[in-house]
Amino acid sequence: MDKKIGMVLVIILVGISLIISSKNGIEIYQMTRIKVPKVVIEYKDDMSVEFNTDNVKVSDFIKSINGEITDDYIIDTTVVGTKRIYFDYINDENIKINKSFEIEVKDTTEPVIWLGSTYRLAKGNRFPIESILCGDNYDKSPTCYIEGKYNIDKTGSYPLTFKATDSSGNTATQDFVLTVYEPVKIKRETSSTYEPNYIDYKDIIKKYKTRTNKIGIDVSKWQGDIDFETLSKQGVEFIILRVGYTKGTNGEYILDPKFKQNMEGAKKYNIPVGLYFYSYANSIEHSIKDANWVLEQIKDYKIDLPIAFDWEEWLEFNEYEVSFYELTNIANAFMETIENKGYKSMLYSSKSYLEYIWLPTKYDIWLAHFTDKTNYKGKYKFWQLTDSATVDGIKGSVDVDIMYD
Repeated sequence: MDKKIGMVLVIILVGISLIISSKNGIEIYQMTRIKVPKVVIEYKDDMSVEFNTDNVKVSDFIKSINGEITDDYIIDTTVVGTKRIYFDYINDENIKINKSFEIEVKDTTEPVIWLGSTYRLAKGNRFPIESILCGDNYDKSPTCYIEGKYNIDKTGSYPLTFKATDSSGNTATQDFVLTVYEPVKIKRETSSTYEPNYIDYKDIIKKYKTRTNKIGIDVSKWQGDIDFETLSKQGVEFIILRVGYTKGTNGEYILDPKFKQNMEGAKKYNIPVGLYFYSYANSIEHSIKDANWVLEQIKDYKIDLPIAFDWEEWLEFNEYEVSFYELTNIANAFMETIENKGYKSMLYSSKSYLEYIWLPTKYDIWLAHFTDKTNYKGKYKFWQLTDSATVDGIKGSVDVDIMYD
């Protein structure tokens, strides 16, 4: 009897043990499923992106995924090199999963060499290679040099190649001919004055005026004392005034000597006013300082039109040691500071520099292109079409601009 009871107890205990083991097995399985959820992600074949590409998202690198990304954020592409991207997603079992992958931010854009097919140099003078603009969208100072032999002490024509290479290995070349000439002193018995081909402001109105645009001028101290009463009768629909500039990089601020006089004259005759500031900024901090100085000068005036950032130090560009990306951010910092105070702002530059140096910006463009009909493909709010116009009320020449709606 005791043996039978013992056997029964053994069987019962074994059964309980199996049930517990089975139950624990289920728990272990469930725990395993939680710790190792199902992940099915297929990434794109190309895991690279070009430097400074806008609106690149996490999902742009994923071909398929068993779930939904919780935060499909925009990836910063402003630093070249390998970048690890972290993201979360909810899989098809409703489990949140943390994942990451690597991308390569690449710079495949060649540097820019601002040089024509010929370069003339007087015999005995040094070849100022540093004055030839050699810049890059990403590098502050690409490697720039000349291939070929030449002798500045011997007249002749020397076929040469200017080369520029950035840190990503992108290389630009420009073939040109260096002409070393013998300087000749010419005795002038008569003097002649060069007369530019002036355009009458009234003729510009006849040719370009429409129902959807406005035609105006931009001025500085170089236009002298302006007769605003006469000017107001000539169909000038707006005027852009130079507010000031600095004496070089980090130099003192100079208010245009005619700024206050021009501002008061324009306001007296109800001519809408915009402004521009000639900047030598070499950093974001400097351009913000420029903007704040401008804001201080105009605090007592109503400004009707945008305030432009005007940077034109192209002959000394290499000395600034900034990339095109940095230069664009310098301009953006000025314009952002201006707009944060409730004004409109814009970037002033010529067609060629807008096409080859300035990177895209969200701010308006004031295009300088002295021609009858511009072929600039980008968007622009203002077009400066000439610097050789004449208008009653101003002695000498003046720039003329068209403003579009």
